[in-house]
Amino acid sequence: MKLLKTLAGALLASAALATAASACEITLKSSDTHPDGYPTVEAVKHMGTLLEERTNGRICVEVFHSAQLGQEKDTIEQTKFGVIDLNRVSMGPFNNLVEETKVVSLPYIFKGADHMHRVMDGPVGQDILAAFEPHGYVGLAFFDGGSRSFYNKVKPIKSIDDLEGMKVRVMQSDIFVDMMSALGANATPMPYGEVYSSIQTGVIDGAENNWPSYESSGHYEVAGYYTLDEHLIVPEVLVMSKLSWDKLSEEDQNAVRQAAKDSVPVMREQWQQREKASEEKVRAAGVEVITEIDKEPFMAAMDSVYEKHVTSDKLKDLVARIRATD
Repeated sequence: MKLLKTLAGALLASAALATAASACEITLKSSDTHPDGYPTVEAVKHMGTLLEERTNGRICVEVFHSAQLGQEKDTIEQTKFGVIDLNRVSMGPFNNLVEETKVVSLPYIFKGADHMHRVMDGPVGQDILAAFEPHGYVGLAFFDGGSRSFYNKVKPIKSIDDLEGMKVRVMQSDIFVDMMSALGANATPMPYGEVYSSIQTGVIDGAENNWPSYESSGHYEVAGYYTLDEHLIVPEVLVMSKLSWDKLSEEDQNAVRQAAKDSVPVMREQWQQREKASEEKVRAAGVEVITEIDKEPFMAAMDSVYEKHVTSDKLKDLVARIRATD
């Protein structure tokens, strides 16, 4: 039944995509749930521009933003079937499929955004990209997803003790739920769209997210304390359908891979601009931003989370290599 539903969705997507035919010899259809203008969307557009230039107009990329082709779970399945060629996806939906993606979803695995960049641009990142292929995908590049920090409407969080008993919304992820339990808070998984009203009415005390999401969602209006603990710095991934990839010549495969790699600096520059603009807006609104915080107790509390979720030798090795990266 699941297969039939997936195929039905794929056929519907094919019909929609057929109307956007290009003059190019090969048009790669790319999906993103983020809105037009978002850094990841613009990065894949830039990748398409590079490909078109470097192949003399033979290969183009058509980006379908704003979840036009479905939410990430749906588009991941469509990509495997080759209906969607390229897909920018969060790491979470891949956690149960590509084991290696769990590692970069762990709390405090990265020391900061720069550390994350060095890790994902290096051998560890290449190994994680390669891990997608046995599952029907070709990993091309990693984009930024920002640093996630805690915000709430009750009080400033200056230490781990301040989280005790606090009701905090998290994504529906076992790692996230266990993270909050380890910090003494009450994890409350719920859809993102319900967070604003839930904070406003007291169903939850707060949530956690990056600067742009905290600002664009309006959560700063109802949760006026933002603590820069940066417990999660999770990259996002750009993958290609293995079925689509195998249809390309080796020369074209190399062109696609290089164009994807060259889109990363563009994405990072736009992301930094977006973060800065969101931070300025939030601070101007009078939010109390807590920057002086000792992260060590937070990090130490994550031992139980790592013990539960980092069980295989493969994952233990990746964690060790990430920590050893300067």
